[in-house]
Amino acid sequence: MNILIVNWQDRTNPLAGGAEVHLHEIFSRIVRRGHHVTLCCCTYPGSAPQEFVDGIEVIRRGSRSFFNFRFPLTYASLLKRRDFDVVIEDLNKIPFFTPLFIRRPLVGIAHHLFGRSIFLETGYLAASYVYWAERAALSLYRRRMPFMVVSPSTQAEFERLGFAPGRLAVIHNCVDHARYNPGMGAKSPFPLVVSSGRLKKYKCIDHLLRAVPSVLSRFPNMRVVIAGDGDDLPRLKECARKLGLTEVVEFSGFLPEEKMIDLLRRAWFTVAPSSKEGWGLTVVEANACGTPAIASAVPGLRDAVRESETGLLYPFGDVAALGARMALLLENDELRLRLSRNAMAWAQSFRWDEAAEKTIAFLETWSGGKERGPNSRTR
Repeated sequence: MNILIVNWQDRTNPLAGGAEVHLHEIFSRIVRRGHHVTLCCCTYPGSAPQEFVDGIEVIRRGSRSFFNFRFPLTYASLLKRRDFDVVIEDLNKIPFFTPLFIRRPLVGIAHHLFGRSIFLETGYLAASYVYWAERAALSLYRRRMPFMVVSPSTQAEFERLGFAPGRLAVIHNCVDHARYNPGMGAKSPFPLVVSSGRLKKYKCIDHLLRAVPSVLSRFPNMRVVIAGDGDDLPRLKECARKLGLTEVVEFSGFLPEEKMIDLLRRAWFTVAPSSKEGWGLTVVEANACGTPAIASAVPGLRDAVRESETGLLYPFGDVAALGARMALLLENDELRLRLSRNAMAWAQSFRWDEAAEKTIAFLETWSGGKERGPNSRTR
C-alpha cells in the first residue's frame, strides 16, 4: 500500500507526545513490511522540510499555528506526484476535515476526544474553537470514515456519538520491550516518584504537586521528578515554588529515551493525574520497567491501569485521595512489589508488532485491499 498520514507533529518534534510515538512505532514497522508511508506534519525550529525517519517519509510544511490551513494545498501538491491507496487522519487536537477535499479512501486514528476537557487547557475563545471544530468534524466523519481507537473508553465515546461499532477497531498503544524493561531491577535507595509526558494544563500535574506536602511530612526523603516539557511548565514551577517544594521536585525537562528509561526503572511508582487520556502510554511504559502507577480514574487511564493489580486509581481532582495512595505505596513494600510484578506481566501483552499487523489488516479492509470500504472510490 501507498499510505499518507496527516498529523500535527512527527516524533522528532520537541512537542511530540504519545500520539506521535504511536504513529512512529506502528508505521515504521509497516514500512519494514514493504509498504510506503508518507507523514505530512508541521515544521518546527531547525526541522528539515523533508527527510526519512526510520523509513517513514516525513514532509513538513507550515507552522504549528497554521498547518491545518496549509495541509489541503500540500495534499494537492503531493497528489500531482503520487497516488495514495489510503489517507489517514490522526484526529489529534484540531481536525483537518479531510472528507471535504480528499476522495481517496479515508481512515481515522483517535486517541481521545477533547470534548469539554479542552476548557481546562486554554482560554474560553480558543477552547470554544477546538470544541466546536471537533464536534463539526465528528458529524462529518461519522458518515465517511472508519476509525482505529486506542482504548475501550475511546471506542465507547465514539459509539455514543453515533459511530457504528463495525467501523471501529481498538488497537492499543504498546511498548517496545527491547528498550522498556526492568534492566537490573535496582530501585532508587530513597522514595522516588516520577510523572512523565507533555506538560499541558489538562494533564493536571499541579494535582500531584499539591499532594506532595502531606506525603512529605511522613516521608521527608521522598523526591519527585517531573519529566517532560510543554507550555504548562512555568505555571508548574511557580506552583512548586509557592508550595515550598523547590528542593523536593525536579523538573528534568525533555529526556532522551535512554535517560527516561533509567528514570522509570529507578522510580518506586509513577503518577498520572490527567483529566483525560486516550490510553496511558506513559503508564504502560513505566509498567514494562517494573514500576506501578497511581492514576486518576478517567477514560483511558482506567483502561491502562488495573485497580489494585497493576496500580491504584483515585477520583480525578481529589488531591487528598492521591496523597493517601502515594503514602500507601511508600509505606507498604509488599503491596508495591506485588503491583510491580503484575505491572510487568500486564505490559507484556502490549506489543507494537501485533499492533502493526492489526493496523495493516484494518487499512487493507477499508482501502479496498480485501473489500471495498464505503468511503472508497474506484480508480
